[in-house]
Amino acid sequence: MKVLTELKKIRHGICTVFMVEYAELHAISNFTFLRGASHPEELVSRAHELGYHSVAITDECSFSGIVRAHGQAKRCGIRLIIGTEINLKEDIHLVLLATDRQSYGEISHLISRGRRNADKGYYRLCLDDLENMSTQNCIAIWKAYEYVGLDKSEQADQLESLFSGLLWIGVSLKRDGLDYERLESTRRLSRKSGLPRVACGDIHMHHPGRRPLRDTLDAIRLSLSMDEMGYQISANADQHLRPLSHIDRIYPSEMIAESVRIAGLCDFSLDELRYEYPDCLVPDGYTATTWLRYLVEQGVRKRWPEGVSDKVRKQVDTELGLIEELRYEYYFLTVYDIVRFARSKGILCQGRGSAANSVACYCLTITEVDPSKINLLFERFISRERNEPPDIDVDFEHERREEVIQYIYQKYGRSRAALAATVITYKPRSAVRDVGKVLGFSLDQVDRIAKSIHFSDEPAALNQGLLESGFDRENKRIKLLIDLVQQILGFPRHLSQHVGGFVITKGILSKLVPVENASMADRTVIQWEKGDLEALGLLKIDVLALGMLSVIRKCFEYVQRYRGAAYSMASIPREDPAVYQMIQQADTVGVFQ
Repeated sequence: MKVLTELKKIRHGICTVFMVEYAELHAISNFTFLRGASHPEELVSRAHELGYHSVAITDECSFSGIVRAHGQAKRCGIRLIIGTEINLKEDIHLVLLATDRQSYGEISHLISRGRRNADKGYYRLCLDDLENMSTQNCIAIWKAYEYVGLDKSEQADQLESLFSGLLWIGVSLKRDGLDYERLESTRRLSRKSGLPRVACGDIHMHHPGRRPLRDTLDAIRLSLSMDEMGYQISANADQHLRPLSHIDRIYPSEMIAESVRIAGLCDFSLDELRYEYPDCLVPDGYTATTWLRYLVEQGVRKRWPEGVSDKVRKQVDTELGLIEELRYEYYFLTVYDIVRFARSKGILCQGRGSAANSVACYCLTITEVDPSKINLLFERFISRERNEPPDIDVDFEHERREEVIQYIYQKYGRSRAALAATVITYKPRSAVRDVGKVLGFSLDQVDRIAKSIHFSDEPAALNQGLLESGFDRENKRIKLLIDLVQQILGFPRHLSQHVGGFVITKGILSKLVPVENASMADRTVIQWEKGDLEALGLLKIDVLALGMLSVIRKCFEYVQRYRGAAYSMASIPREDPAVYQMIQQADTVGVFQ
């Protein structure tokens, strides 16, 4: 054991603080689906507890978990580095780290390219893809320690030409019997290529106690039982965030120092992201503010042809002033444009929720309920004090909603529009089925246990379900099943598409957030869900489907055909006594509220 020359112990009771600076530059979370065994927040919190200088979240070809890590890092006060791990077709394994906004955008765009080149859930990248991106400010850590005994000098020259001055050889020591070979192999490669080496953990979990779960995830991914895993199972639990004293013992000091030097070059935060709406909606001679006011004033004359009251006029001016102050004009114009298209094609649509409180939305025909008649508070929709973006939910008749979605793609292009994601997580039944198969339970046993658990049950209900299914809860394998199921609950399983939340940008969307293929044809989704967008203050537009609107549209057609009366959502007779009488008699089967 080498002398700890950089180590100073300061004892406070039973706590020992090691004054060695180290930045973990390679850690994957459970958003590297079925590989990472810890939530992003757990990795960040643990790194802070251990006194790390910085921690990088580098999920494989993904930025799905970085918003959660970003929020936790801000709460903890630790520096977060954003990056990704990629495996190229040429058998080159890299970790890419963002140093600034430009390099972040380039990495995000690269992730998108890889995901769009393959079916959902996969990616495909090669050296040509790296050559097509700007690598000027992007740091690359080459996972050359995986090639023990192989001559990789030719690949070193290729990568150095791409990442001139920003390429390091990563060294991950895992105490699996190959560490000496890894050190010697990377040392020879470093001498021959002139590339510096840096310590990186190749972290899969925040704590060694997650090793059984990590092995379980690997088995699920490989469709094997634990008994069939053989040498594919992890050798030990060493790919966790280790104490600084441990780091200092196993890595040469220059490699540890290099990790901190690299971290110092990574000066980017998600707080720097700025979201801009498309500006193609404003005609020449107008600004977004003046064009929105023009459209609203047109709507005022249409909605109140006999003249507008002082109350409504005051509310219009108040709303437009607040929209201008908070710079939401383009958001309203984008929603208006989508609604305008739908109405031009005879597609019935209706804004709902707190948007119904807005006179501006009423004048833009986004909603059809006169807010001056119902005295609702506009502040439920937009509030200066709450400092939250507006959320306009627009329902379209479900039989024709796809026309609206394809209009958005056609108008803005795949490069500027995509659906938000939804993270599909493990629930009790899905967890029991996947974990049970890995532990060697028969399909019949797994089915019996899963069916004994209701979707609304808490995890504790698993015990009762096992008892009712005739299983011995004291059996070691049953105990392991219970423990692993409770750990995996809430883990992300894969990304799906939001029911209709669109993100539309002025510039290239994939340089803001990675975009990938959805399982549904002609759909693309970003790698962030609704909560991530809200956390970063990014706006989405909800283009939702409602079956009842299809029914209402058909009803309008029947009424016109058989009674000669032409109705719209705005002209339906208000306060109809016959409707109230029907409700009083509970004659409401099939009637939408």
